[in-house]
Parts: sequence; structure tokens; C-alpha cells
Amino acid sequence: QVQLVESGGGLVQPGGSLRLSCAASGFTFSRESMSWYRQAPGKERELVARVNIGSRRTNYRDSVKGRFTISRDDAKNTMYLQMNSLKPEDTAVYYCRTSIWSKEYWGQGTQVTVSA
Repeated sequence: QVQLVESGGGLVQPGGSLRLSCAASGFTFSRESMSWYRQAPGKERELVARVNIGSRRTNYRDSVKGRFTISRDDAKNTMYLQMNSLKPEDTAVYYCRTSIWSKEYWGQGTQVTVSA
């Protein structure tokens, strides 16, 4: 079955960096677009970044442009989110997501806390 497992979250000071990973299994990873979402307490889940098949195109929400970089390694069935210059407002649970034949799949999430 499809599984998405996030890792790499933690507590970091403002201005710091983290690298999130999403390990995928149960489907042909290289054939699917992948996305990172996040959800802060009391807020709706929001799209952070998306990478399409073959990494031909990436998209970011405006608030993370220039600070976050999404990438994928199809040989390792893994997607990444490099997060630099982190701000307190980046604090959230980060989820990876894919959609296969119109069915959504989500990981369990990894907590990112940006605080002094």
C-alpha cells in the first residue's frame, strides 16, 4: 500500500535551517507529482511547495519563496524540503502528499518549531 513517511522536523532558532525528508513506498514514485503542506495550530492546512514529475517544475507559496527548496531523488523514492532562514511563522506540522488516480495520500507529519 502507499506509504509516505516524513522525517527531519525539530526545534530550531529563527534564522536556522532544517531539511525535511519524505520517504515513499507502495507506488511508482517517479511517475507522480509530490507536494509539501503544512498546518499551524488553529489554521487550515496550506500548500508549501510542489514538484512535478522529473523535477521539471516547482512551485512555492509566496511566503517561502527564496527560503525553501523542494527536490526529489527518484532513485531513492524520496522528496526533500530544504528550509533556510526559518521564521517563527513557519512553525507547523509539515506533511507530504501525493495524489494517485484522484485519491489523496498523506504522511503522518513532522513537527517544525521555530523559536528562540
